[in-house]
Amino acid sequence: MSAVLHPHDHSTADHHGHDDHHGAPVGWRRWVFATNHKDIGTLYLLFAFTMFIIGGILALGIRAELFQPGLQFVNPELFNQLTTMHGLIMVFGAIMPAFVGFANWMVPLQIGASDMAFARMNNFSFWLMIPAAVMLASSFFLPGGAPSAGWTLYAPLTLQMGPSMDSGIFALHLLGASSIMGSINIIVTILNMRAPGMTLMKMPMFVWTWLITAYLLIAVMPVLAGAITMTLTDRHFGTTFFNPAGGGDPVMFQHIFWFFGHPEVYIMILPAFGIISQIVPAFARKKLFGYASMVYATSSIAILSFIVWAHHMYATGMPVTGQLFFMYATMLISVPTGVKVFNWVATMWKGSMTFETPMLFAVGFIFVFTMGGFTGLILSMAPIDIQLQDTYYVVAHFHYVLVAGSLFSMFAGFYYWSPKWTGVMYNETRGKIHFWWTLIAFNVTFFPMHFLGLAGMPRRYADYPMQFTDFNQVASVGAFCFGLAQVYFFLFVVVPVMRGRGEAAPQRPWDHAEGLEWEVPSPAPFHTYENPPTLNADATRVLAHH
Repeated sequence: MSAVLHPHDHSTADHHGHDDHHGAPVGWRRWVFATNHKDIGTLYLLFAFTMFIIGGILALGIRAELFQPGLQFVNPELFNQLTTMHGLIMVFGAIMPAFVGFANWMVPLQIGASDMAFARMNNFSFWLMIPAAVMLASSFFLPGGAPSAGWTLYAPLTLQMGPSMDSGIFALHLLGASSIMGSINIIVTILNMRAPGMTLMKMPMFVWTWLITAYLLIAVMPVLAGAITMTLTDRHFGTTFFNPAGGGDPVMFQHIFWFFGHPEVYIMILPAFGIISQIVPAFARKKLFGYASMVYATSSIAILSFIVWAHHMYATGMPVTGQLFFMYATMLISVPTGVKVFNWVATMWKGSMTFETPMLFAVGFIFVFTMGGFTGLILSMAPIDIQLQDTYYVVAHFHYVLVAGSLFSMFAGFYYWSPKWTGVMYNETRGKIHFWWTLIAFNVTFFPMHFLGLAGMPRRYADYPMQFTDFNQVASVGAFCFGLAQVYFFLFVVVPVMRGRGEAAPQRPWDHAEGLEWEVPSPAPFHTYENPPTLNADATRVLAHH
C-alpha cells in the first residue's frame, strides 16, 4: 500500500486522541464544513452540474422560441434575458466551477500532496458560490426581470437595466472572489506541496494546465471586477465612465471587458487540454508525444491571450493599424493550439488504441474542437469578421469550442477518473450511448448555425424572416436531443456510480494510465499521502511500499 493511510487503518492515531481526523465526518457536517479536497471537489462538480442544467433549460427556452418565425413563447425582452442569463450561468456557474472541481479532486492526488494548501479557504471559496448562484438565477423574479444586455454586459445597455443588473454585478463579484481564492490555493499547492522528486517538468499535463490557468484567473478576474464596478458607479453614483453625455466612452467598456474576456476563454479551455493530454496517452498506450512542447504551448497561449482581445471589436471603428495588429496576433495564437492538436494526433499515431468512453470523448473533443478552432481562425480576419460579427456564425464558433471543447473534456475526465472517485466502474454501454447521442445532437444543433450566420441571421433576435426557418428547426430539435442526452447521463451514468452500483473498480482501471492517482486504492481513501510518496525516475509511480 503505497504510502497511503487506508481509511480502516487507524495506525497510531487512536492512541493520541486524533482519530477524529482520520475517518470521514458523517452527516451534513461533512459537507458544510468540508475541508477535504475530495469532498470539496465533489461539491464543485455537483454545483456545476446543477448550474449546467439550469443554463441548459434557459437555452432550450431560446431554441423553442426560434423553432419558427414569429413570436411563440416569449417576448423579445424575455428572450434577451434568457440569452444573457444562459451565457452568465454557463460560463461562471457551470464551466469554471466544474474545472475547479476537477482541480480540487485531482491536483493533490497527481502531485502526491495530502490535501490543498489552504483547506478552510477552499471551503470558503466553494460556499461563496451558492449565494452568488442564487442571486444570479433569481434575478428573473426582480422588477423588470433578469439582465438583458447580453452576457458581455455592454454599456450603455447595462446603464439602463433594472435592479437585477445590480444583483448580477454583485453575484459576479462573489464568483470572481471565489475564483481568485481557488486559484491562489491551486498555485500554492502545486508550487509548494509536490512529492519529493516531482520536478515541474515531471508534473502531469493536467497539473501544468491548471497552474497556468490559475495565474490567468488571478490576472484577469480583477479586470472584470473593475469593469462591472465602473458600471455600478455609472448606474448609481453619478460617474460617467461609459456615458458619452458626461465624457465617457462605451467602447472603453468593451476594451476592458475583452481584456478580461479573451484570457477567460483560455481559462475555460486550458484545463480541458490538460484532461485530454492525460487520457489520449493512456488509451493509445504510449507516452504523450512532445511533453515539453505541450508545456511551452500552454504557456504561450496564456501569454498571447493578453494581446488579442480586440479581435472581438473589429466592428467598433478601430483604426486599420489596430485591426492588423489584432488580426496577426490572433492568427499567431492559433499556432500553439495547433501544436497541441498535432501532439495528440502524434500520440495516437501507431499506438495500440482502444476506445472506451473516456477515449471516445477525447477523440470527439479533438475532432470537434479543431473545427471550432478553424472557424475562430476565419473570424480572426477583420474583413470576414466584419461580415460575420454578431451573426449565428459566431454563436456556432464559440459553442464548438466551449461545448465540444470544455464540456466534452469534462465528460472524458468524468469517465476516466470516476472509478478512482467512487470505487465503481461506470456502465460502458451507457457511456457509449451518452457519447454518440451527445456528439450527434451537438453537431445537429450547432453545425446549421454556421449556415445561418453566413446567410446573415443576427444573434440575440427573437424573430427572423422565414428563409431561416429550416436550419433553425434542425438546430432546435438537436438542442432538445442534446439536453435529453445530459439528463440520460445524470440518471443512468452518474447516479448509479454515486450510489455505488456497478462492478468494483480495480486500483488501476486503465492498464496503461500513468500518474500517482493510480497508486492509491479505488475509491481514493478520505486521506491520501499522509507521508509524501517516493517517486520513480519519471514521477509516475510510487516506489516506497510501507
